[in-house]
Amino acid sequence: MPPVLYFSRNPNPRLAVAAARHLNAPVTYEFAAPLAPGQDEKFRPLNPSLRVPILVEDGRSLWEADAIACRLSQLVGSDFWRTGAELPDMIRWVSWSRDNFMHACDMVHFERGTKQRYQLGALDEALVARGLHRFHDTAAILNDHLAKQDWLLASGLSYADFRMAVFLPYNDVAKLPLGDYPALAAWNQRLLALPAWADPFEGLEAPALPPIPG
Repeated sequence: MPPVLYFSRNPNPRLAVAAARHLNAPVTYEFAAPLAPGQDEKFRPLNPSLRVPILVEDGRSLWEADAIACRLSQLVGSDFWRTGAELPDMIRWVSWSRDNFMHACDMVHFERGTKQRYQLGALDEALVARGLHRFHDTAAILNDHLAKQDWLLASGLSYADFRMAVFLPYNDVAKLPLGDYPALAAWNQRLLALPAWADPFEGLEAPALPPIPG
């Protein structure tokens, strides 16, 4: 029986699905909402935090998108998750993204997107401003790096690119000023030219995210 990848349309589950489809991984995709009423009993043994993505393989569960991408790369024998001499450089960008560029994007997206979709409170413009300030600081670093090469690693596309860009497919609501950074914007367009990144949910049963109130 192939592994099962439980997912939703939110950023980290989207990342896991995009990685799986880019790798043409031998998995079955199953939309899941572990926080929905009646789902606790099924999903808490798979992930005690009741979050997706979750990969279930041979009765064992693996959660967190980075770990899942690593495992899927192993399954198909791909260097999308680098090994050997390039592994430290890839991990450098994965780690940096979480505390820097990705964190800045998340701050803005949470206020303009997530809070509005799920009615979690009023938009906090002060937090948006802080996120945008952080975005400009980190985007400038990325822009300088990507002006020298097409992808984060000199050898080409890797999982680090997917991880770094995890919030950019939601920029229709976050409205981050990517256009201020031409090399960064061009990198984003290169990612969007990859079918697995542009629309990882194509052909899958995946209910749309709640709309942003008008």
